[in-house]
Amino acid sequence: MPIDFHDPANRGTYGGRSADRSWREAVRTLLDPAGLEVADVGCGAGVYSRARLDLGAAGVAAVDSSAVMLSAAEEGTRGTGRVRPVLGDAAATTLPGACVDVVFQRALVHHVTDLGAVVAEARRLLRPEGRYLVQDRTADDVRQPAGPDHPRGHLFEVFPHLLDVELARSPDDGVLTGLLRDAGFGVTTQQLWEVRTVHPDRAAYLAEIAQRRGRSILHELDDVQLARLVGALADRLPTDGPVVESDRWTLWLGTLPS
Repeated sequence: MPIDFHDPANRGTYGGRSADRSWREAVRTLLDPAGLEVADVGCGAGVYSRARLDLGAAGVAAVDSSAVMLSAAEEGTRGTGRVRPVLGDAAATTLPGACVDVVFQRALVHHVTDLGAVVAEARRLLRPEGRYLVQDRTADDVRQPAGPDHPRGHLFEVFPHLLDVELARSPDDGVLTGLLRDAGFGVTTQQLWEVRTVHPDRAAYLAEIAQRRGRSILHELDDVQLARLVGALADRLPTDGPVVESDRWTLWLGTLPS
């Protein structure tokens, strides 16, 4: 069944890592947050809220609809002094209008049922010349084949029904781009290969898979299926050296006029 972000058992699912340099460099080139106020909507454990601060953001409103996830984000960003946790839905954040320069949503829109409402809320939050950055996987991103640096592809080889689940929830590029333009944004898109984690060895990667950490798609498997997946991955991955885990994403950048 789908992941329950409100279950305390999943509190640590998305924490314990940092945004990779591949993401930082791509995002800084596309949208440098230095000196800007950012709303990180669907912040999860706050990994990318911290990254925005590292890139020089003036402040971050870390928004999530799950009090469980928000508590993890608050713990992970404690001491920064520039992250404000906000309990709110992506379509109704509770933030005032025109309060930020950037709205950022990573791996969020494939979880929402009313994408138009989410886009409208992002538009409401932004000041003139504000920018809205969405990062998610299209069907083409999801279909990228397995490779030495893309072990995610093996999940769909072992359990093809997971590919059906992923494709069913992937945002349609044309639909999202159309919604952004209808809301008044100028839109550009690009692809990004983001290194999620470099695992020291195969055993470390498999241990994370077995714990269902950081990948909501794994919650579609029962315990028996998950054990089968771990065994199949052990057969497919190299026995020596680190496991580099990278995934392809699409970035939509919407920009408002002055």
